[in-house]
Amino acid sequence: MTSPTLSRIAIGRAELLSRSAKATDALGMFAEASAQLRRLMPYDAAVWRVTDPVTGMMTAPIRAENLDESGCAVYWESELFTENVNLFRDLARAPVPVAGLRQTTGDLPARSTLYQSFMRPRGLQDELRAVLRVGDRPQGHISLFRARGRAAFDAADTQLIASLLTPLAKRLRSFAEPVTHPLPDSPHGPGLLLFSPQGRLLSVNDDALAYLESLPEGPAVPSPQGIRVPAWVQTIAMKARAVAEERDRGHARARVRNRAGRWLVCHASCLREADGRLGAAAVVIEPAKASEIVPLVVDAYELTDRETEVTQYIARGLPTGEIAAQLHLSPHTVRDHIKAVFEKVSVSSRGELVGKLFTEYYAPMSERGIVRVHND
Repeated sequence: MTSPTLSRIAIGRAELLSRSAKATDALGMFAEASAQLRRLMPYDAAVWRVTDPVTGMMTAPIRAENLDESGCAVYWESELFTENVNLFRDLARAPVPVAGLRQTTGDLPARSTLYQSFMRPRGLQDELRAVLRVGDRPQGHISLFRARGRAAFDAADTQLIASLLTPLAKRLRSFAEPVTHPLPDSPHGPGLLLFSPQGRLLSVNDDALAYLESLPEGPAVPSPQGIRVPAWVQTIAMKARAVAEERDRGHARARVRNRAGRWLVCHASCLREADGRLGAAAVVIEPAKASEIVPLVVDAYELTDRETEVTQYIARGLPTGEIAAQLHLSPHTVRDHIKAVFEKVSVSSRGELVGKLFTEYYAPMSERGIVRVHND
């Protein structure tokens, strides 16, 4: 690679990261990153996904470029049930979580069931996939595709993507910061969707319809009921079946933020028929509990494990001396940790810290215990 090319790549990379850092949400970040990346390494189609950092499951929002929605189920059916090349779950644990299909297969992509069932019918010849990761937590996935007739992704492409993963993942992680205003209680009970073994929506309750209406825009699949089911919800049903059939590991569970800023949790399991055979996959959508979300929020502020422990004790109302005793630290060390937490979260008091981290969950509950009267 020539020096002018290296200089162009370095300048383009800096511009990509600068624009991504200014994005106000995940979709905006994906749009900026993709527009800049295409100038550095051309590709014909792409999917940018947010993932649950604990389970690694795809969630929302998702940006799909130059791909029709009909292929989503095919893609994930291959990933979960038949594929053994460059699986996202394996990449998430790899030293460098980037891999090209033609690189991995020795330029024999037909070894991949994903290529046979999803890529070749769409005229796609190569995929470069990557996991946006901070430490061991996956924050998102990238799938870049090149059409038939283009050169395969090479080592320089892999190196460029690898250099972007951590800063982009950190920016994605920052979007987990809490909303700055209390949210009202959800008026809905658990939403329930039932999916056939083929991933087709069988039935849905009214609460699920309300939750679906509140979700961010993104790729969706049609259903016999005329409901557009988010692709990631269908994928969670497929994941539950793959786990039940012992074809995959982990949990069919993902957290997602709706358009109002409230966290929801979507989880699935397979039901069994009277004869013991696996039946429909049941997907439940409901408001997430604070215990499920607080770890993501403190992670978004890049708190250390010790700072997280101190924050949890502060939320319980413990004074510095008791926190020190619980953690077997000196009060001076605890005060240093508290100062560091205040700086990272941009607050100046314990009350402000608790309010900023936990308002979404605790304000509505506390309001329920108050009777408000106005005397003349």
